[in-house]
Parts: sequence; C-alpha cells; structure tokens
Amino acid sequence: MGYAKVRSVALHGVVGELILVEADVSPGLPGLSFSGLPDAALNESPGRVRSAIANTGERWPRQRITVNLLPADVPKHGSGFDLAVAVAVLAAAGELPVGGLHDAVLIGELGLDGAVRPIRGVLPAIVAAERARVAWAVVPVGNIGEARLVSNIKVRAADSLGRLIGFLHDAEALLDPPIDPPLPQPPGPDLSDVIGQERGRRAIELAAAGGHHLAMFGPPGAGKTMLAQRMPSILPQLDDEASLEVSALHSIAGTLPVGGSLIRRPPFEAPHHTASVAALVGGGSGRAQPGALSLAHRGILFLDECAEFVPRALNALRQPLEEGTVRLRRAHGETVFPAAAQLVLAANPCPCAKPGGDAACECSSLVRRRYQNRLSGPLMDRVDLQVDLPAVRSGTLLDTVAGESSEEVAQRVLTARAAAVERWRDFGSSNATVPSSILRRAPYRLPRSILRPLTEQVDRGVLSARGFDRVVRVAWTIADCDGHDRPDVGDISEAIDLRTRRAA
Repeated sequence: MGYAKVRSVALHGVVGELILVEADVSPGLPGLSFSGLPDAALNESPGRVRSAIANTGERWPRQRITVNLLPADVPKHGSGFDLAVAVAVLAAAGELPVGGLHDAVLIGELGLDGAVRPIRGVLPAIVAAERARVAWAVVPVGNIGEARLVSNIKVRAADSLGRLIGFLHDAEALLDPPIDPPLPQPPGPDLSDVIGQERGRRAIELAAAGGHHLAMFGPPGAGKTMLAQRMPSILPQLDDEASLEVSALHSIAGTLPVGGSLIRRPPFEAPHHTASVAALVGGGSGRAQPGALSLAHRGILFLDECAEFVPRALNALRQPLEEGTVRLRRAHGETVFPAAAQLVLAANPCPCAKPGGDAACECSSLVRRRYQNRLSGPLMDRVDLQVDLPAVRSGTLLDTVAGESSEEVAQRVLTARAAAVERWRDFGSSNATVPSSILRRAPYRLPRSILRPLTEQVDRGVLSARGFDRVVRVAWTIADCDGHDRPDVGDISEAIDLRTRRAA
C-alpha cells in the first residue's frame, strides 16, 4: 500500500486554481479509477499514463489505483493533468521520490511513448501558480516560452516522462532552453491607404480615442472594411497588465504566437457572418471556450456584413458589451471570460448593395427596412457612433494627395486618451465607460444651455436615456480630440449627428 500527492492547476475560464493530485495504491483488482469531477479527456488519462510509464521503462503497479483530484467539487478539464497523475502513481507505488516536488506544479499531456506534449492554457495556469506563491513549475518544452512570461516563479521544461523521473532520482536535469527574442511584428495596414471618407476617418478616430462602439453603413467599396481594419493601427499598444490578460485568453484558445511572446498589439477579430452564438460569445460542449468577443478583449471585434449575421448571435452580444465580461453558466458552475472589446459593425444599406448607393438601389422600402431591422434596436442603442458613408467619387480616386497616416492619427488618439485618464483617474474609467452618475454631478455636469440640442432629441423620442448618456460620453471624447477642456454646444451637436446617422 502507498500514498503520494503532487500539485497541478485547473482552469476555469482564465482563472486558475491549484489542484492536489492524490494517488493511492492498495491491494485489489488491477485498474485505475478517477474521482474529483474529471471530464472525458481526463477519464481517458489511464490509458495514456499506463503506456507512457511502460514505454519509459518503469513498472506499472499491478494493484488497485485510485486517483483523486482535490478540491473534489471543482470540475477538471483536459489532458494537462497526465504528467502529475503519472508521477503521483509511481510515487504511491514506491518507485519514485517526490520530495523535490513539494513546492512545484506539474503541467503536461503524455504521449504513449512518454513524451510530454504541449497543451493550451499554460500561461494562465502559471499565473495562478505564481499568485499562490508556488516556487517553481514543470511544463512541456513547447510551452516554456509562454510560461516564462510570468515573473517570480522558476519554470523548467520536460520533454519526456523519463527526463522528469531521472531528475527526481538526481540522475538527470530538467531543460532550461534559451528563449529566442520575439520576431518584430510586421506593420499593419495604414490609414493613408484610405481614399477620402473624412467622415469615416473622424468616426474611427473618435472611437479609438474614447473606446466607443462604432457602426458604419454604406454601399460596397465605400471604405467601411478598410477603415475598420486600420483601426488597430491608431490604438495605443497594450500595457503589461492588459497584455497578460489578452495573452492568457489566446493561450487558452491555442492562438498565442509561436515562441510565447506577449501580445502587445490590440487584437483584431473578424468572424465570418455564419458564426454561431458560441463562436461569437464563447461556450461549446464540454469545456467552455472563449469566443471571438473575448479573443478581441482590449481590441476590436469587427463584424463585416453584420446584417447577414443570425439575429440571435448579434443579440447575444448585448449583455457582454454592457458588462465587459462573458458569463457562461453550466451545470457544474459558471465560467467567466473578460470581453472588454470595441464593437465595430459594417453593413450595406440593403440586400442588393449596388455600388451607386440609394440612387441605384433596386430594393423596395419594405425590403430595405426588413434588412436594416436585422440589427435590433437594443443592440444599436449600445453603439455610440453610427455613421453613413457615401460612395467614393471618381474625383477622389484621382486625387494624388494621401490622407493622414496612422502614426499621425495615433498621436492624437494617445493625447486624447491621456486627457481622459487624467480626468477619470479616481473612477478607473474611460470616456466610454464612465458611470452616468459621475457625468450628472459636479464638476462634470454640463449646463442645460449646452445640453439643449440633446434634450430636444430625447423629448422627441429620437434618443433613449441610454442614448443621452452615450452622446454625452462621445462629446467628452470630441472635446479631448479637439483640445477642449469641456464639451461645448458644437461638440454635443456633432455627437448627436454621429449617433443618429445625420449628415455632417
């Protein structure tokens, strides 16, 4: 009879929790059973672990083996517990000393040949271990780059179960490979490529400066997609905290850059219009996965041809956009993913989408209304900036004068954001997220004379109470971009125009 325990990490969304992996070897019919809410991948672990131990040259205990994962009421997902299970079983059988692992976590999937294979989610797992004051961790070689992004914890790699066994017998060393510096990211598309469309340029600059959601409507070729794709180039680079959050999400999704470097550029996600609700907001059968909205955290979620998306999928965005998080409830608990992304929508005015715009449209008014109504009122009420872009004329196409570059616009965006950070520093907000209660009290409450154009729109039923607050927030962003200390009547009027799709 024997007992042993080691530690690993379970993930719930992007939050990790230390798991105690216990193994007990006792007389009885040979076999291995799990307890502690394992999922299907973990229940298949005995076959992988047994073959890996045998092919490493170690003896598999021919007794009854029980593996328990504590806390027992926490669901455990995936194959990342294989390495910890193998070590615990061998230690319980008296084949392996584990005293050197008393302050370590083991993470990794085992191949049948004993190789330790990389898994998803190592970065948030190591973050959890570091926060729990664990001294060091053993991870697969393929995950060493992202694991080392976490400071204050020593990380070593194992390419095989045999190497870890040799290390515990003081006969072999774990791997500590040098990490190549991250390759420089290629420059993204530049705003100078966009011809004309000053109104669209103004809209994406304000959206970037204030963190506002944006919708662009116009005929094909008007530049909606080009403007959206260039919006990340005018956003500030992510700071360390935001970069770690974003990188952790992409680690879970398996989309972290090769080599494990932190994501510094704001992400840009553009799912196809056939995307399901789970693909947009997250979920799926079994272990919940982050959707495009969470993968766009701290960046842009761009829905091109948004009227072609299933209305149910679009409406599923409403609550996450308001809260900045996605909450996925399952029978065994709730998974939470951060989702503080900017929504950018682009749509044609009608199904026929003639390049000439309204003058060439062949759709009836009923068809046009039904098409535009695919974007529900509650969803659009959460979109601060809504602009119509006209078709680009030939004179503009022949103009040889390039527009402003992304670098020039990005500098103004950075200045405007700095002004907003200074103003709202006591509330931890941006212009787009500052609470309404703050906007309505001194010293931020605007005089009635300045708000008169806005109150008229509310009284006429053009804007809701939510729309009122969002127009005020946009007005603050306009003031920041134009160098005003406070919004004036002109800023309020421009914010109304950009909200109600009125001509500039």
